[in-house]
Amino acid sequence: MTSTNLQHGYIGTYTKGDSKGIYRFTLNNTEGKISDIKAVATLENPTYLNLSSSKEYLYAVVKEGNSGGLAAYSISGNGDLNPINRQLSEGSSPCHVSVDSKNQFVFSANYHKGTVESHLINPEDGSVQPSVSIMQHEGSGPDPRQEKPHVHYAGLTPDEKYLAAIDLGTDSLTTYELNPDGKLTKAQVLPLKSGSGPRHLTFHPNGKIAYLMTEFSSEVVVLRYDQESGSFKEEQYISTLPAEFTENNQGSAIHTSADGRFVYAGNRGHNSIAVFAVNQDTGALSFVEHTSTEGDWPRDFAIDPSGRYIVASNQESSNLVLFTRDEGTGKLTLVQSDIHVPHPVCVKFI
Repeated sequence: MTSTNLQHGYIGTYTKGDSKGIYRFTLNNTEGKISDIKAVATLENPTYLNLSSSKEYLYAVVKEGNSGGLAAYSISGNGDLNPINRQLSEGSSPCHVSVDSKNQFVFSANYHKGTVESHLINPEDGSVQPSVSIMQHEGSGPDPRQEKPHVHYAGLTPDEKYLAAIDLGTDSLTTYELNPDGKLTKAQVLPLKSGSGPRHLTFHPNGKIAYLMTEFSSEVVVLRYDQESGSFKEEQYISTLPAEFTENNQGSAIHTSADGRFVYAGNRGHNSIAVFAVNQDTGALSFVEHTSTEGDWPRDFAIDPSGRYIVASNQESSNLVLFTRDEGTGKLTLVQSDIHVPHPVCVKFI
């Protein structure tokens, strides 16, 4: 699907208003333009997506009536999605889905249920099998939204020995050992700053440093990862907001550039992407700039495979925004902001 100058990607959405489900887009990275917005799968609230490393399959969270779960699709040569199957259970749908590099397992985090689930993937057709582990979190935090566990992210560590689960409700990061049969065993729990509301995690390419985004306190937490024990250690907290900003803000997505030199963090409310430079010796962050997302409530963004562009999604103003990325300074420059996609949430490049 990828030519020398075309990159293709998918957008997960909230299906309120006129949204139909999952959308496809094309980035021309020679001209610096996004086009060919097209609905490619009709389903309810596919707010988070992920792709197999082979780019053969796409997995999405899905709501269906009073049930929620995961939907699997095969990706055709022209980028259209063909439904494979769904795995649903009673109650709210998950908010995050991830896949291992060999396409053996798929993992989901359920915000409302406070659970982490692991599933096997059928190697013959990419279908999602019933869950083999359901890990129920316990606890609460000081904020009114932390009345119970709210797992917001579940993704593998770079060595794929452990699954890291971020719990916004209990201010914690739990690591689970991944067994060969896909079952999970609790290994470590790291308590984080009380009331910070941890949300998402990204790793430095060296596999030893991770960056965690908090939703309530709008901070990036620099963590050191121990590959032997699966434990994490806090090393730095740095704000994603200007000191003078006092209005409502909720941290959103966080991503690391492929060369490990820069970290990008989204601010919903301040409506910006904060850019940080990475100290390559320590992993510590230093602030570079804030860039407006030219819209309301930037829920997610993605760095394109060439590393030269960032595509951001503004959920409440229903637009995608394209930036060029200076690979030397990390700074962003606005290219295009009038790209209509209804209630976009998640951005993934193929």
